[in-house]
Amino acid sequence: MDLTEQMYAAMPFTRTLGATAVAADRDEVRLRLEWTPERCTSGGLLHGGATLALADAAGGWAGFLNLPEGASGTATTSSSTHFLRPVTAGAVEAAARVLHAGRTAIVVVVDVTDDRGRLTARVTQSQAVL
Repeated sequence: MDLTEQMYAAMPFTRTLGATAVAADRDEVRLRLEWTPERCTSGGLLHGGATLALADAAGGWAGFLNLPEGASGTATTSSSTHFLRPVTAGAVEAAARVLHAGRTAIVVVVDVTDDRGRLTARVTQSQAVL
C-alpha cells in the first residue's frame, strides 16, 4: 500500500479532501492539496477550511508518529491558524513538525506553502494523547 493509500485508510476524510501524501516520518509529515475551483471561496481563492483541513491532517499524522509508548492516538484540542497569503492556482503543501511530544500532550507546527515555496499559512495545534 502506498503512502497516500495508508493515509486514506487511517484518515478517510483526506480522500474526500483530495489530499495526497508526500512524506511521513517522525521528523516531518508533508501532505499536498491541488488548487481546484471546487475547493475555492469567492474570487478563486483556495478556501481556508481546505487549507486548515490539510494542516490538521498533517499535524495529526505527525502527532501519531510521535506517540509515547502505550498511547493509542491523539485528538486535536486546540488549533491556531494564521493565513498569510491567498492561493489562486497550483497547489499547497503542508509540512508538520512536532515541537513537543509529551506523555499527555503533543504540540505541532504546520507550515503551508504554495508551489513557489511561499508561506501561505502557519498552524499551531495541541493534541491530547489518548
